[in-house]
Amino acid sequence: MSDAPNVVSTVSGVIPEPAAPLSPGALGPGARIESIEVVPVRAPLAREFRGSYYRMTHRATLVIRIRTDQGVVGEAYVGDEDATAHEIRAVLLDEIAPRVIGLEVLETERIWQTGYSATFDILRDRRIGLVALAALDTAVWDATGKILGQPLWRLWGGARNRVPMTAIGGYYGEPLGPIEEEVGYYRDVLGLAGMKFKVGGRSPEVDAQRVRAARAAAGPDFVLCIDANQGYSVPDAVDLARRLADQDIRWFEEPVMWHNDRRSLRDVRYLGGIPVCAGQSEVSASGCRDLMETGSVDVCNFDASWSGGPTAWRRVAAIASSYDVQMGHHEEPQVSTHLVASIPHGTFAECFHPVRDPFWWNLVTNRGDLENGEIVLGDRPGLGWDLDWEYIERHRLDK
Repeated sequence: MSDAPNVVSTVSGVIPEPAAPLSPGALGPGARIESIEVVPVRAPLAREFRGSYYRMTHRATLVIRIRTDQGVVGEAYVGDEDATAHEIRAVLLDEIAPRVIGLEVLETERIWQTGYSATFDILRDRRIGLVALAALDTAVWDATGKILGQPLWRLWGGARNRVPMTAIGGYYGEPLGPIEEEVGYYRDVLGLAGMKFKVGGRSPEVDAQRVRAARAAAGPDFVLCIDANQGYSVPDAVDLARRLADQDIRWFEEPVMWHNDRRSLRDVRYLGGIPVCAGQSEVSASGCRDLMETGSVDVCNFDASWSGGPTAWRRVAAIASSYDVQMGHHEEPQVSTHLVASIPHGTFAECFHPVRDPFWWNLVTNRGDLENGEIVLGDRPGLGWDLDWEYIERHRLDK
């Protein structure tokens, strides 16, 4: 096992060069974790973005890189964390890293279970430990794919090698211009398959008018979902759903307030006539299971980056298959594309307008063009993304 000094952050300001590409299957299965680096990154947004009860002025993430004793490098970026970024990094380096350094990369379940202990502190927000674990888990899977010479969409199941991509938009105050222009940009410029439109911050009557404007601009062949971010009471959510009954809404996401959400989601699902999506606010597979068991959701959009990583998401996907519930993923296209494509009951991968998410559009340098609204995943092993370390260096929080 490696000595503790090998557990490093990038506080020194030195960003190591990416390792040279490896030929598929060139390494043996015994590669062990040798060191871990974590860089918190934060970028200002050009405009303020407002949903039902929240505002966004910055986007933040954590970039993680694990190195193995065979030279394999697994790297990823995870989550949208700002205020807790330094705490998450400390958990990764001080609590998780000493326990997992020396473990074999291909022992993904063992590594995950070892890191899971970071969530046991009852005096700390469990999300901090879960995001730290998610960062490690995602990078471990990237390294696993590289060792085995396989892309993760195939390694995780290989249902297909492409997935429709939709944007998250329709923010209040129209920071991206009039609704018609924003929808046209997603459809005609980015070539996306659809969008998820923000509601929940106005009356059902006003929000219905906004959604109708989006549908009129999009046309009938553009996927349109709505997302209240837990903004409505049950009567208001049902009211909106009925007002939009003729608008071909793919799903109604997090329609109701949080305090009685399983029963309330179920009621909106039964009374509103639009499929219901939820799960991004859950932090465990069992929480998502309860949504399914109570008949509360048609689609589960569990977030791997918030809740323990791809290993946790795949457990939820397995549960969902037994309840005939479809799977989505909240944001994070750098990992959701592989996850959603890997299973037969996957739906869409989500992205943002480039102004709302500078990371997907700047940090990942080899996204490729969409084909008929779908992102096509190639055969590069692991996640297959090239990260722009110069961009990371410019926006790192620990300078």
